[in-house]
Amino acid sequence: MNPKDLGELFEKAQEMQSRLADLQRDLATRRYEGAAGGGMVTAVVTGALRVHEVRIEPSLLERGDREMLQDLVAAALNSALANAQSQVQEELQRTSAGMTIPIPTGTD
Repeated sequence: MNPKDLGELFEKAQEMQSRLADLQRDLATRRYEGAAGGGMVTAVVTGALRVHEVRIEPSLLERGDREMLQDLVAAALNSALANAQSQVQEELQRTSAGMTIPIPTGTD
């Protein structure tokens, strides 16, 4: 492999790394939802897997069933996190599938 090929290979790898980093930053700002209890509890998380918001139907609070509320909040959060992980992974795979680094064979 000559120095020019090595330089081009390194440049292409840096470009790919930069594009993936940009994508990860973008994905981290996106919002993903999950719900439980027929939508009575909704959780919103970011692509960085941070909880952004939890919404609870007021009638659920009036029931006073703390254990059920805790279970529904946990289920909604788990659903939102699973959705975020799945969507982020899918987007990263789709983007990285189009990125290839040409490896010189040395037979040119």
